Parts: sequence; structure tokens; C-alpha cells
Amino acid sequence: QVQLVESGGGLVQAGGSLRLSCAASGTIISIFDMGWYRQAPGKQRELVATITSGMATKYEDSVKGRFTISRDNAKKTVYLQMNSLKPEDTAVYYCNRNPGVLNWGKGTLVTVSS
Repeated sequence: QVQLVESGGGLVQAGGSLRLSCAASGTIISIFDMGWYRQAPGKQRELVATITSGMATKYEDSVKGRFTISRDNAKKTVYLQMNSLKPEDTAVYYCNRNPGVLNWGKGTLVTVSS
């Protein structure tokens, strides 16, 4: 059974940093494009960062220059380094394939205070 477990969220002040991790089990991820998604209260889930199997990355405009996605295929883990956090980054963050065809994990909550 495929499982995605996100971790690393928390409460941080604006301008701070967090590093999120997403550990996959029951599947290999090395051949898949992966992504980090987020869902803010009252909003739809959105894709914020992607990384291809070839390590090419792409970011949604609002996080460009502040977030960095990376992956360790041997550890079946995807990371999201988030710097210069803003209150509008507050959301539950999820990882999944791009597109999100795997079962969604529980996500990890990031709260940025002003």
C-alpha cells in the first residue's frame, strides 16, 4: 500500500524558515515527477513546487525564490525548504506525484504569524 507521510510543519514567525519532508513507502519515486501542494483555509489545493525525475524544478510564482524542492530517491523522500515565510504561506502542505494520482497523506500544517 502506497503511503506518503509529510512532516516538518509548525508555527513560525514571518521571515522564518522551515524544512518539510515527505517520506514515501510502498512505491518507488525515482521514476516519477513529484510535487508539493498546499491548501489554505477555505481555498482549493494548489501545486507550489515540482521536481521531475531528472531533477528539473519549477515553482509557483508566489514562492519562487523563497522555496526549494529537492529529492533523495535512495531515501524515497522529497523535501521543501521554505525561507522568508509569509503569513499567506499558512496552509496544510502535502506531497504527491505530479499530477497527484497517489493517495493523499495527512499533510503537515505550516502556520506563519505576522
